[in-house]
Amino acid sequence: MVRHSLAVEQAELGALVDGGVLLTSRALDAGWAPRSLTRALRAGGWTRVRAGAWVEPGREVTWATHLRAVQLQKPQLVVSHRTAAALWRMETLGPARAQEFTDPLLGTRREGGGVRVHRVPLADADVVRRNGLRVTAVNRTLADLLRAGPRDDALVAVESALTRRTVGRVRRAPLTTPAALTAAVDAPLQGAVRARRWLEPADPKSGSPAETIARLRMHDAGLHPESQAELRTPDGRRRFLDFLFRAEGLAVEIEGYAYHGSRDAHRRDIARFNEVQQCPEVRLLLRYTAVDVFRRPEKMVEEVRSALGRLRSERAA
Repeated sequence: MVRHSLAVEQAELGALVDGGVLLTSRALDAGWAPRSLTRALRAGGWTRVRAGAWVEPGREVTWATHLRAVQLQKPQLVVSHRTAAALWRMETLGPARAQEFTDPLLGTRREGGGVRVHRVPLADADVVRRNGLRVTAVNRTLADLLRAGPRDDALVAVESALTRRTVGRVRRAPLTTPAALTAAVDAPLQGAVRARRWLEPADPKSGSPAETIARLRMHDAGLHPESQAELRTPDGRRRFLDFLFRAEGLAVEIEGYAYHGSRDAHRRDIARFNEVQQCPEVRLLLRYTAVDVFRRPEKMVEEVRSALGRLRSERAA
């Protein structure tokens, strides 16, 4: 193959690009010699993203670019688990930029470059296209997370998907319903029994990952408050508490910049807390940040347990 100029070479390579990604195998099939190809890629400013995959000059190399490169090299792989959750704008506790795929042909055992491959069957209805990628559908993604675990990560994703959320500064509607998710979890695959058990405590009213984890930590300790309990302030306004132990009058709120957004939102929260404390159902209000929930949950649980005991004693006296 004769090369006349750098511009001609780059144009010929550009014609082989798919979604900004060039596979060296495609160029070799088109007649490029390995040494000439390497020289042209380096001279043209292409970016190597993994063995055998390059991104065209001028294009930003993103997480999605890496996913596309993997899927172009191995078309049978379907984006799944935490990676699919992120593409659907579900929150998880796992790595923000994980690269997880499922091989429904059960052939791929290992993949390098930080890529994890699950070997599980997929039905045609379980796979959809999103952002130019083949991805597991919402309910299949959640069912996979519940079957694979860990529990906390899976339930954060489940409750995120069941509610209206702002994820990555994008406000989205609920992605599924409890009934649809239950049907997906009932599929006869490995881990289904555990998945059904883990799904039982899911709460569609949860407002954030921190609320999900706080509730799970309390439940694990035998404490079972109402979630998003509705109250009326003395002037008649409706207010919802993250958690309320109604019999004892103990309210528990989870707050912090990490999940409530801006400083203005934080100030609104403070005003709301002051209103809540005027409600006759609330005898004591405990507030915790997301940092408290994720890093010091034992302390939070012990304080809640202690407050409940004290309130019960005061009422009995």
